Amino acid sequence: MASDLETLLEMGFGKDKAELAVRKSVGLQGALEWLETNQDKSYEEIIATSTNLANAESDSNAEPRALKPGEEAHSLVCNECGKKFRSQAQAEFHASKTQHVDFAESTEEVAPLTEAEKKARLEELRQKLAEKRAGMSEQDKIDKKRNEEIRRKSTKETQDIKEDLKKKEQIKDAAAKRKEKQDEVEAKARIKAKIAADKEERRLRAEKEKVEREGRAAPVAAQAIPAPTTSGPVQSKRASAYTEARLRLQTSAGNFQKTFPVTTTLFEVAAAVTQETGTEVQSFVQNFPKKVFDAVDFGASLKELGLVPSASLIVK
Repeated sequence: MASDLETLLEMGFGKDKAELAVRKSVGLQGALEWLETNQDKSYEEIIATSTNLANAESDSNAEPRALKPGEEAHSLVCNECGKKFRSQAQAEFHASKTQHVDFAESTEEVAPLTEAEKKARLEELRQKLAEKRAGMSEQDKIDKKRNEEIRRKSTKETQDIKEDLKKKEQIKDAAAKRKEKQDEVEAKARIKAKIAADKEERRLRAEKEKVEREGRAAPVAAQAIPAPTTSGPVQSKRASAYTEARLRLQTSAGNFQKTFPVTTTLFEVAAAVTQETGTEVQSFVQNFPKKVFDAVDFGASLKELGLVPSASLIVK
């Protein structure tokens, strides 16, 4: 026949609490009552409560109520709620759970449980344990689902922020490279203009010296070529009255036309193509005149790239 401890372990109780229940109670019935009373407490909390109760009893000067002559105590009764206990251990743990402190000895004997009552009590405890575990399992599922939703939302927001920062960096880098190229073109233009002016000045000086040596009248001086200033390149641009650019875009998914404001950047055109076809755009190719627009040019507007009023581009 299995011992009380083995029976409690088979029912699914933890070993520490089962051993403590057997030590604190009398028989399987008392152990079950003790476990039911302390089912919501951890093993450490039970030990701490027992220590506090022991200290309180040692410091108390109260005397237990005396029985009448000839009477014998068979149980303990809680004067606050009327519940009876077969052992002092049961009364102690009832006090730790309910904070009741008024107990007295009683001559009434608490009858032990019958076999049928024990089985019913065991089945009741099993059902309570199963319900508690099922509730914890369901709550774990809810918590896990909520945590997963939070993680997905956080991941999506982080990814959107990264994509936005990446696009801004691309535009910034493209603008910086475009400005660098423009500055280089302007510097070359200024150097060429300065070289031409110096050459013309030397030619005029040499011609004047030759005339002076020959004693002839000096010819009318040609108008000198003005030297370029450092405020900007020597170039002129024709003003355009166009406010929109019509682009014919050739993609692997087909050809289509779209109209954009002349201030639209090539990066925004690429985004529109991606939205239209679902493919990522790496560059644009113009056949007449032959030119390739890559990521360096994406920060420039259609007007700056000379794609106004219309152009035909191959999407790569």
